Amino acid sequence: MKKTFFTLIVVILFFSCSDDDHDCPDNEFVGNWKLIEVLADPGDGSGTFLPIESTRTLTFKNNGIITTNTSLCNPYSDEIRTSGTYDVLDKKIHTNCEGTNIATIFFKMENGYLILDFFSLEGYSQKFERVE
Repeated sequence: MKKTFFTLIVVILFFSCSDDDHDCPDNEFVGNWKLIEVLADPGDGSGTFLPIESTRTLTFKNNGIITTNTSLCNPYSDEIRTSGTYDVLDKKIHTNCEGTNIATIFFKMENGYLILDFFSLEGYSQKFERVE
């Protein structure tokens, strides 16, 4: 009986954080992020992140929603507030932007910084630091 109970508890714990559950405690992306650097590669792979003055912020919410005080559709714009959804496992942000090259944004964590990789032939990325 003890073995059955223990096995049941282990199974429940194992399945408590499903693939689509953004509320899992290991979601390191949840929180507020401020843009601090951009990478605009000239197309030869030599680009590096450079500091930038910006008020752009992102908020990853527990429910799989991402919001911004600017635009997810145009990484160069500071005017339009937009939101989207994100998938922690696929590391993708899905926007409602028109155009296939901006409808999906890839993201990752590097050395404690959030990196957004936008589709671009030359390469364009944004680096964010966590803010309170």
